[in-house]
Amino acid sequence: MSQNAPSNSAGITLQGGAAIVAPISAFQGGVPSNALVVIPLQPNGQPIEQQIVDGPVALKTEDLWKMLGFNGRPVQVQDQEGNPITIGVDDLLNGLEENWKTNSDNLDAGRVLAQKLIEEQRFDRAEAVLGKIVAKGGGGEDWLGLGVTQLNLKKWEKAEATLKGAQNLLKDNPYPALHLAKCAAGKEDGKAEREHIERAIQIAPNAVDAWAYLYEVIKRDGSEGQAVTEIENLANVAVNLKTAAPYIALQGFYAGEEATRDQAIGYAKKAVERSPQDPLGLLCLSALYGQANQLDELIKLLGPQEAVLLRDVRLANNYFEALFQQRDIPKVTQFLNKLATSSNKEIKQFAIERSRAIAQMLSQQQQQLSTIS
Repeated sequence: MSQNAPSNSAGITLQGGAAIVAPISAFQGGVPSNALVVIPLQPNGQPIEQQIVDGPVALKTEDLWKMLGFNGRPVQVQDQEGNPITIGVDDLLNGLEENWKTNSDNLDAGRVLAQKLIEEQRFDRAEAVLGKIVAKGGGGEDWLGLGVTQLNLKKWEKAEATLKGAQNLLKDNPYPALHLAKCAAGKEDGKAEREHIERAIQIAPNAVDAWAYLYEVIKRDGSEGQAVTEIENLANVAVNLKTAAPYIALQGFYAGEEATRDQAIGYAKKAVERSPQDPLGLLCLSALYGQANQLDELIKLLGPQEAVLLRDVRLANNYFEALFQQRDIPKVTQFLNKLATSSNKEIKQFAIERSRAIAQMLSQQQQQLSTIS
């Protein structure tokens, strides 16, 4: 509840996202109409009255879930028939773990468990699961996952050895090198950290994360100006000339503030110049044009990119919004008709939903005009 919630005839007005747990007698003026009544039960089904008999009780979030009958934070999953059900996350994890124990030769069952454990930041348990998968002949991605887990546990030596194994198995993947850089940072070895980042860029010049990491390290150890200069120098090395990644990375550091938005636009333009059909470069520049209300520039940028628009719903949305804000309904309609022919289901659904919204808007306008006339 917000701290400045005013009183009313019911004694209290509920606002915000917090919760109050109190006996019903605490609401002398009546229960607010927008209150959610929670009846906490003990495992045997009896109400928990002792805790709240003296008035409101402050609860931790996990205690509230327990009172509501969930073993951990509630999450939605599907039952065997595909119906959505809500269970506690601990029950989900325990169920996945039991399935893994029952089907210990099914590495995919272990991978599903490990991924969920990592999402929930249960890194100790994830390390144990991934260790077994690797021991059973898991591939490079399993080695990488194990190394990342050990990295989160700050087991620098183990993580370094595991990530080197992942690097040997994933020779074209820049992420083992990037995580080795983080491991070197944990060991306070700045020289090795930068070497690993530069290796990641050599492996995959289009890895935006690697360029962004390099910028941060140079800025940390030097200055912002030095970081920009060194990124641009490396970007202009022959093998990197055709990748938009360095400038996509740079624009990201300047896109968030209005004062530096022009600088971000400049970098995003360079990204598009280098790789005119790179979806990420187009997405960044079009988003920046939208923020700056430069709708003509946005339309000029994306208008000729019909093939890309038919594949990327994010770009399709940016172009649609620009046309719509300019109230160019004929072009909007023409564009949505083209999108409806896309083989991409997400694009097709986008076109259907926006077409319905436009039709509804036009119908409402027609009704208003009829009323006036």
